[in-house]
Amino acid sequence: MEGQRLGGRYQLEARIGGGGMAIVYKAKDLVLNRPVAVKVLRSQFGTDDDFVTRFRREAQAVASLSHPNVVGVYDVGQDGDTHYMVMEYVEGYTLKELINRNGAIPVEDAVEIAAEICDALDHAHSNQIIHRDIKPHNILIGKNGRIKVTDFGIARAVTSTTITHTNSVLGSVHYFSPEQARGGITAEKSDIYSLGIVLYEMVTGKLPFSGESPISVALKHLQEPLPEPRQVNPEIPQSVENVILKALVKDPTYRYASAREMLEDLETCLLPERLHEEKIEFPVDDEATKAYPVITQEMLESQGRTIPPSRQEKETRKSRPWWMKTALWAGAIGLFFVLAFLGFNLVMELFPTVPETQVPDVVGHDGTVAEQEIRGAKLVPKVITEASNEVEKGIVIRQDPAPPMGLKENAVVTLYVSSGQEAIGMPNLINKVRTVAEEELKSKGFKITDATFVEKESDDVPAGQVINQFPPADQQVVPGATEVKIEVSKGRAMVDMPDVRTLPLEKARIELFKVGLLVDEAAIKAEPTYSTEKPNIVLGTHPYDPGMKVAKGTAIPITVSNGQFPADAKITTTPVYAELIDGEYDVPIKIVVSDARGDNMTVYEERINESRNFDIPIVLSPKKNATVKLYKNGASQPVFVTEVDYNSVQY
Repeated sequence: MEGQRLGGRYQLEARIGGGGMAIVYKAKDLVLNRPVAVKVLRSQFGTDDDFVTRFRREAQAVASLSHPNVVGVYDVGQDGDTHYMVMEYVEGYTLKELINRNGAIPVEDAVEIAAEICDALDHAHSNQIIHRDIKPHNILIGKNGRIKVTDFGIARAVTSTTITHTNSVLGSVHYFSPEQARGGITAEKSDIYSLGIVLYEMVTGKLPFSGESPISVALKHLQEPLPEPRQVNPEIPQSVENVILKALVKDPTYRYASAREMLEDLETCLLPERLHEEKIEFPVDDEATKAYPVITQEMLESQGRTIPPSRQEKETRKSRPWWMKTALWAGAIGLFFVLAFLGFNLVMELFPTVPETQVPDVVGHDGTVAEQEIRGAKLVPKVITEASNEVEKGIVIRQDPAPPMGLKENAVVTLYVSSGQEAIGMPNLINKVRTVAEEELKSKGFKITDATFVEKESDDVPAGQVINQFPPADQQVVPGATEVKIEVSKGRAMVDMPDVRTLPLEKARIELFKVGLLVDEAAIKAEPTYSTEKPNIVLGTHPYDPGMKVAKGTAIPITVSNGQFPADAKITTTPVYAELIDGEYDVPIKIVVSDARGDNMTVYEERINESRNFDIPIVLSPKKNATVKLYKNGASQPVFVTEVDYNSVQY
């Protein structure tokens, strides 16, 4: 849908994300001239009333919130069969990308991020909105460092009684609360549990529960004890671990009562007096999942209860003598011990005790070497290949389980080995603006360097848009291993405006053509001037002043003289007497005039052999009188000066 306009207002520029229900694009609001994020419901759901209702519910849910840590909703609409929602555009990256790139985050930063998320949840909960999908993927970090919670796509009012839709559980299984995993009622404390998982992942760089399938992970949330954060990262203060432990109690009764309570705990957990506080403890849940044995007669008798005997058994017992009962009991007991001994030996032969072994750490090792190490530990390697833009081909990306876990011998260890970077079709970036092209390349894993984008002059493509690209669009490339060159238009070439004032029009036309400029024939204007009586002398090129940078090919408007002085000009002459004294011969003289035509204009410069008179023409204006100076023998000071006042000349 890139390039499409929705509602006649929102121009879609580039895809920046997506989920199961919708795709998110960066777009431009053509009315307010600002970048926005537009979430578009996938086309296959556009005719599904239930999905449309959920999509609109998200808009209504977020639109009711106004908080600096919640992505705002600007508009919601429908264009044909396309349902869309317009949101605040946050330029930056997700918290998941930060964790994947850096691993564990410094505790101080993690606590600050969690506090901002908690503040957003407190605001949402006070408006009866539960997020239900808090995870690092839905936490945006702007370039200004501001934390924004987004994607209320499965949010629902607190009056809801289920979290299922078409028999599937909504949310992300690694961040599920136990009550979500059961498909039960979700409330504010489910968001608190999910935030606890996010904080756990931030300070340890790992998820507390993982498995080969979503069901196995959900069961761990329900049944397995939490791996304590300080066992993974001993640098975590006890006070911070206590916050995590309290947020992740399986019984919601013992969790924080509200997001506000958790926020207050986060704001104080790094105070010096709290760093080494006692570890928090919670009551043991006696109702946890157990395996109950089959009820036997002995178990009932130990509780003072028996299985009622039949009437025939009662009569038989009454007819037997006491010594027979004693013999039967002794024989039964002896037989029991013999059978128990034989059975124990048989079981030991059939099911010998399997020793445990430590799982070796093979992440980062060559796949073949890793398999040998796993076999050397008497375990069975299972290899799964997957593409990776970060890990070299043939190297182990991760393993499951990972150390320090121990396994029985011959247990399976799954190794995820990199198949190298995945080849994709080179995106078409031609005519896209530079920022959009750069974001699209980054989103697909291409490396951006100072040499990636090159500016180039273009007479056809507007400044800022892509002119050309290498590799070309649709060519199969490996993003992390492909050097990309993008030519971006910087508009038409710029030239220096030449000074063509005082030149005849035709000569000015030639001088402009030499540097790639034109004369705007329709804008040539003739007007009277004090400076000259000659017609078609260039007076000015406004607004393009001499020396200004002008786009090549620009048509320059020109003002020329019409061969006449202005109506208020006074034209006259003034006499100047050049006197030679006895003995002077071949004397150089110079007469300089300053009047309405200009300053310090030399009107006579010659050598004379005798004294003589000169009639000097002058032009006066209401704002400019005339001054005439006579210089002799190259002197710097005039030997004669005369001034003519405008008002002294009669017409």
